[in-house]
Amino acid sequence: MTKPSLSELLHAAVSAVGGTERPGQVTMAEAVAEAIDDGSHLLVQAGTGTGKSLGYLVPALAHGERVVVATATLALQRQLVERDLPRTVDALHPLLRRRPEFAMLKGRSNYLCLHRLHEGMPQDEEEGLFDQFEAAAPTSKLGQDLLRLRDWADETESGDRDDLTPGVSDRAWAQVSVSSRECLGASKCAYGAECFAEMARERAKLAEVVVTNHALLAIDAIEGAPVLPQHEVLIVDEAHELVSRVTGVATGELTSGQVNRAVRRAAKLVNEKAADQLQTAAEGFERLMELALPGRLEEIPEDLAYALMALRDAARTVITAIGSTRDKSVQDEDAVRKQALASVETVHDVAERVLNGSEWDVVWYERHDRFGASLRVAPMSVSGLLREKLFADRAVVLTSATLKLGGDFNGVGASLGLGPEGTEGEDLPQWKGVDVGSPFDYRKQGILYVAKHLARPARDGERADMLDELTELIQAAGGRTLGLFSSMRAAQLAAEELRTRIPEFPILLQGEETLGELIKNFAADPKTCLFGTLSLWQGVDVPGPSCQLVVMDKIPFPRPDDPLMSARQKAVEDAGGNGFMAVAATHAALLMAQGAGRLVRASGDRGVVAVLDQRLATARYGGYLKASLPDFWYTTDRNQVRKSLAAIDAAAKQAESQAAGAK
Repeated sequence: MTKPSLSELLHAAVSAVGGTERPGQVTMAEAVAEAIDDGSHLLVQAGTGTGKSLGYLVPALAHGERVVVATATLALQRQLVERDLPRTVDALHPLLRRRPEFAMLKGRSNYLCLHRLHEGMPQDEEEGLFDQFEAAAPTSKLGQDLLRLRDWADETESGDRDDLTPGVSDRAWAQVSVSSRECLGASKCAYGAECFAEMARERAKLAEVVVTNHALLAIDAIEGAPVLPQHEVLIVDEAHELVSRVTGVATGELTSGQVNRAVRRAAKLVNEKAADQLQTAAEGFERLMELALPGRLEEIPEDLAYALMALRDAARTVITAIGSTRDKSVQDEDAVRKQALASVETVHDVAERVLNGSEWDVVWYERHDRFGASLRVAPMSVSGLLREKLFADRAVVLTSATLKLGGDFNGVGASLGLGPEGTEGEDLPQWKGVDVGSPFDYRKQGILYVAKHLARPARDGERADMLDELTELIQAAGGRTLGLFSSMRAAQLAAEELRTRIPEFPILLQGEETLGELIKNFAADPKTCLFGTLSLWQGVDVPGPSCQLVVMDKIPFPRPDDPLMSARQKAVEDAGGNGFMAVAATHAALLMAQGAGRLVRASGDRGVVAVLDQRLATARYGGYLKASLPDFWYTTDRNQVRKSLAAIDAAAKQAESQAAGAK
């Protein structure tokens, strides 16, 4: 039997999912197949509606080697495992003459821990373990969640938190799950043979396609102990998120609460001298954290350095003591010991990392109204780490709707540790970028409007003219507005003001409900508006008439006092580059491209992206930012935009009326 062609396989897969084959999808599949065959690296920009998951799954399955697919969001993981992969495997089976297995793999804390469920969890204030089911009042929300978890444990085959519907609170889940550091290990655990996390890892070892998340991919790369099975091909979807997710995994944090918890957990397991040493060090650290001022610490102040040295040395003493002390009065001592060790080791490792003062790390202090003060340390850049760990010994495909910023892939490529496209170099992985376009006609479906007449926005200043403009735009659009704000404070102020000005248009505000509920309610009522900040720039998928106006209050540059971003910008400048363009403008371009992508989600969508910041039209970097956005029809004519919005609103109302009449 002759080997089926890629076009035959793609056609079969697209037919199976009820889709339509698109030129961009075909181009993408061919480019992915070539990269896999050559063992080379590829960046693919594929606009919304391209069908990019099949564009990489089909050539990956056809190749026959093990593939890891890493995504940023749970929604895409579920789509791949529950819809795209089952249908694609079924469709390709007659042509490939084999049925590839696939599996999902997450971090250990995402799976129910049977040991903790049945034996109880270590309690900080007392020795041994306690029964969380008895401790929680059965009528409380926590008690009800725990009882549901106990019943679910007898039914579930996966133990995966995301398979539990409806879900439970983070507090409840924390009582029946463990981190990788807290885990006893399958060989030492009485429930090792039934462990859900271990079973997921075993399934992944046998699967041809393993679906995971960016965080686990980062842990696999950073920590040296492999958690993912060996694979020949890596596909990173939602790749615009990868750098921030890897940075998050590589960031260490110390808080007074975290240190005190380590003290309590270790107290019953070590000798009195070691326990007192850690307690004294913790008290000294806590006093300093109450006095410190937020901001970057380019040099560690002497008093903080002494406090961290005391903490590091005391933690090291406790770690040694925990290993040599046994206390038969402690119930299930191995589990209690493991949790205490995990807490103390984290304190030791972060304190030592801050004290080491690597030029590649950024250290800063921050104070949060809700969570209190923290000392944080993060890598100046993860590009070197990604270049070394991600692109060695395998083909890597990175794809997203927004990888081409300012007209090329080099900005995103640099953040991933890649040289300019086409660069030859011994240490620089070879790669190429492909933009397969979009099935949408952006110039006919959307308008990019820049409110050039508004005053230049000042940092955190009141913007009465912006609120006036926003009010008029929402009225012209008949609601139907997604408001993307550069800060939560700006979103809250706008929501409060507009609820008074235009009460006929309900304003939903991020934080007042879960994100899922907000998006559901926004989609259900066309007159409704949804205001929010960061997660809304990327997390809203509402095709149809409910979202016909996307407003950005201002260009989303990082705050000038953001310690990590400002440090990265300064590092580029010190090396002779343009720090503003490499860091701040690239950050803004990526967010704006994602935000503008909320408007057109289907072929029938029409609307306006309104940027209420004159700098997009007047500043030198405006052209770079505009080149990163979909190719909408561009204007600064406010009257023309209001007329267009009113016409789009009228057409939507007519369609809604006809649909209601047909029912």
